[in-house]
Amino acid sequence: MRELILWNTGAVVLGFLLDALVGDPQGWPHLVRLYGALISALEKRLYPMKNRRLGGAILTAVTVLVGTAVPALLLWLAGLVSPWLRLVLGAVLCWQCLAARSLRDESDLVRVPLEAGDLPKAREMVGRIVGRDTDVLDAAGVARAAVETVAENTSDGVIAPLFYMALLGPAGGCFYKSVNTQDSMIGYKNDRYLDFGRTAAILDDVVNYVPARLAALLMILGARFCRLDAANAWRIWRRDRRNHASPNSAQTESAAAGALRLRLAGDAVYFGHLHKKPTIGDDLRPIEPEDIRRSHKLLYAASWEMLVLAVVGRLGAWLLG
Repeated sequence: MRELILWNTGAVVLGFLLDALVGDPQGWPHLVRLYGALISALEKRLYPMKNRRLGGAILTAVTVLVGTAVPALLLWLAGLVSPWLRLVLGAVLCWQCLAARSLRDESDLVRVPLEAGDLPKAREMVGRIVGRDTDVLDAAGVARAAVETVAENTSDGVIAPLFYMALLGPAGGCFYKSVNTQDSMIGYKNDRYLDFGRTAAILDDVVNYVPARLAALLMILGARFCRLDAANAWRIWRRDRRNHASPNSAQTESAAAGALRLRLAGDAVYFGHLHKKPTIGDDLRPIEPEDIRRSHKLLYAASWEMLVLAVVGRLGAWLLG
């Protein structure tokens, strides 16, 4: 067991570095796409059930079981062949559970046309990473949407997977992605998914509860290293971290808003309907495209801090094992 802790720690570090260097190459097979295909197939079978909530609960249980047990089994089989094969497989799984590089790259595709004054292109690019209607956004709204996405997904895309990898190794990261992928596909409060996606949404809130708060604290600490306003990040986080319908989403958004001295969130249009939402942060200065790049600094600062915590925690378990 002590030896396995070391091998899994190596897999986490290698996976993190692969994500930082390679990201998510277009067209490559990806774990999340496999989860998406499984969820879609189960939805076709289970959605017609009379009891929609039960059907959704079965989907969630099967997805989590398959999404965690199959990678764990493959890792075990690889270990029977060679610990080096297990290391490689574990590193690939960890790599595919992380999304720091792709989050930076996708949001940069918004920043570049914004800086060039090409608002239609910027709206098109931000539409790839947000769920709101983008054709009504001005340049400030586009920049704000991109910064919010980076802030929120710092937790979902990096800190939470690393948190579960620190606890359970590569299989822990797969467990988390199986839950989070469900929430992104069926965890909506609309007519179709209000009942069917309820279990997935609740489970996602539960598994993200600790990582979201940890991510916010890491961003506040990282703001100091990035020469952003760490004191204001702490103040705004304490004041506005509950300004969202989700118990977790405002955690990192409030830390980012404070660090960047911006006002985020507020009203948004979804499918042609205006949704009233509270704001997060203070409007201390106008938002600008460069704030997207500043949000990347917070993303990577928190990511590296979490990697250090994960490695230290696993090495501590190795020493005590």
